[in-house]
Amino acid sequence: MELLTIIFRTALFYFLIVLAYRIMGKREIAQLGIIDLIVSILIAELVAISIENVKDPIIYTIFPICLLVILELVLAFVAIKSRKFRNIFDGKPSLIICNGKINYKEMVKQRYSMDDLLLELRQREIKSIENVEYAFLEPNGKLSVFKYNILGLKSNYPMPLIVDGQIQKKVLDYIHKNSSWLKLNLEKKHLRVEDIFYCFYKGSKLYIIKRSDLL
Repeated sequence: MELLTIIFRTALFYFLIVLAYRIMGKREIAQLGIIDLIVSILIAELVAISIENVKDPIIYTIFPICLLVILELVLAFVAIKSRKFRNIFDGKPSLIICNGKINYKEMVKQRYSMDDLLLELRQREIKSIENVEYAFLEPNGKLSVFKYNILGLKSNYPMPLIVDGQIQKKVLDYIHKNSSWLKLNLEKKHLRVEDIFYCFYKGSKLYIIKRSDLL
């Protein structure tokens, strides 16, 4: 009888977890942020405890799982609406390589070792760091690498100046500009920072996506 209970609970939780992840919209582990990872660990622990303790009512596990799914959906909605919240919990991309040079301070800050960097480059069949124009360590731990073109010339990489209505001051500092310069250029187009969903700087030009342009 106990064996049948274990089999039933295992099958039930399998389909319940599949349904939960379909609701949360997660497709692969690499896409999980901190909140998603915590929810995944807690769900796994709850299921394991329930399968081991067959005498406990199954509702003691189903209810917390449903609560975790609802909590994850609420936090995901808040993260979409609030960039500050998203940055606190998910973090921001870090520039690890710029123009073939390693940003060692950022590597130390992110606790990203040289071995980790070289491993990622080898997996992309990149022989030398000098062949990399830009490399970003993404919030999910992946390394996004942009190699120099065939001629080895610098490309005009799009630098995000405004994301979801928030000015990216570090990017402005990097291109040796300031907020006043950005606002002045927006005023020429009769726009405010609040009107902008996304704005990037490429080849001395501003490219703007307004909130009103979104579907």
